Amino acid sequence: MKLLKSVLVAGVAAVLLAGCGAKEETAVNKPAAEQTDAVTTASIVDEGAAFTKAVSKDGNWIIAILKDVAIDQDVVVAGEFRDKGAADGKIYRKIALYAQDADHNITDNYTLTVPKLTVQSENLRVQGGTIKGDVYVEAKGFNLHESATIDGNLYFASEDVKASAAIDGKVTGATEVK
Repeated sequence: MKLLKSVLVAGVAAVLLAGCGAKEETAVNKPAAEQTDAVTTASIVDEGAAFTKAVSKDGNWIIAILKDVAIDQDVVVAGEFRDKGAADGKIYRKIALYAQDADHNITDNYTLTVPKLTVQSENLRVQGGTIKGDVYVEAKGFNLHESATIDGNLYFASEDVKASAAIDGKVTGATEVK
């Protein structure tokens, strides 16, 4: 019986030690197709410089702010991004000006204050919260979600760009081609 216990304890210890000594797979060990591309992840920001970088052509497909953010210079949303970063995904970009719970219900709205926000990314959706300032849309497919507000003017670069937009949210100022 004593021998059986010793063999059993030795066996369990060997299994545990083998598990602990297993080689961890890191990004360096993974094939390129399995590595995470930083551009495909969401960018969660809480200050102006980080927001400006996140909406740049080298930024992220979704940008979420964690609190009210004020920027004292014009900001350009540029670059082509795809839904959830998938190479075969629909061209899509999102600015989320809200917090949400586990069921995706909006729990808090935030304000992005900027003198001028120029949209050059196709299919940009602004959801939740408020953009306080003027928005100039130069790319097709702009979407102002019903939960979002532009406290300022909304200008479109052409009639085609305006016709491709979906404005379900509120705009306090003018909405026109300029």
